[in-house]
Parts: sequence; structure tokens; C-alpha cells
Amino acid sequence: MEKNFLPLVNYETAGQEVKREFDDQIAKNGRVTNMKRTLLHNVSAFRVYMDWYTLYDQITPFIGERAASLFSHAISTGNHCLVCTTFFRKILLDSGDNPDAPALSDTERLLVDFGRAIGTDPNAVPQSIYDRLKAAFTDEQIVLLIAFAGIMTATNLFNNVAKVPLDEVLYAYVGDGKGRVNDGR
Repeated sequence: MEKNFLPLVNYETAGQEVKREFDDQIAKNGRVTNMKRTLLHNVSAFRVYMDWYTLYDQITPFIGERAASLFSHAISTGNHCLVCTTFFRKILLDSGDNPDAPALSDTERLLVDFGRAIGTDPNAVPQSIYDRLKAAFTDEQIVLLIAFAGIMTATNLFNNVAKVPLDEVLYAYVGDGKGRVNDGR
């Protein structure tokens, strides 16, 4: 594995504003991930990326948590982001799912197809996917899905460019490295 490009922020040597963000993350999640510890070099950048959670909270009521994880996993594998791909593999595996061969509903299949297309080449999303999106969701929901995909892609980009190291809690969840969601096709 590559050496990380940026050091992880250390709580003990951090300023008060960064310590408040650390404390908030520990209260909410029980830990601070390596990505967040890297982003905390700049609190404004950190807060922008934390809006991922705001959009997640807005898409889960109409697609569900499993579909949101499958969508995020598909985008992340398309972007070849080890950190995020493995993070979502963990969520899926821990819930008893098989991220390498999930049984997909029609909506989940659409979101996986959309996520793959976005992650692979956002300029080449097939018209058939757009047609399926229009049939399944309102315009507002589609905007939320695209915005969520954008911040997911930005998260993948940050992890890849900053060479954020994989969190130790994810080591056991690394996939086969193919960077794809296998849905049986």
C-alpha cells in the first residue's frame, strides 16, 4: 500500500476548533476516520465534505439505507477508491449482504447502474438510465441523487489524491480489487 501523502491530524497537537470537530465525530461515530483526520488540516474543507451526511439523510427516506450503500459502493468502485469501496463493503457485509453478488430490487439495480456509470464516466451516462431515473423518481429526488453522487465522487477524489491510508478497521473487508459491484451479470 502507498504511503500517505499528508499526515493525519493528531488530536493532542491540534487547535481548539479541530479538537471540537474530533470530539463531535467521536460522540457521533465512536472514532475519527483517516479521511476525516486528513481533512481536519482545514476545518472549512472538513465541513464541506461532512455535507455528505446531509445529503445521505435526504436520500435514504426514498431509497433506503441499503440502496444508498449500494449506490455509494458502485460510485466508489468506479472511481477506484479503496477507502470508500472498502467502507461500503464493510457496511454491506456487516448487514449480512454480499457486495460481490447482491440480490437487487429494480430500484437498487437502477442505482447500481447509475452509480457505475457516474463512477466510470459521468459524461457517458446512457440515455436508458436517464429514462429509468425519470420513471422512478421525481425531479427533486433526481437532483438529490446527482448531488449525492457528486459529493461521493469528491470524497473518492480526495481519498485518492491525498493518498489517505485505509483505516485499520477496514483491513478485513478489502475486496478482490476488481473495483466493481458484481450483480450477477
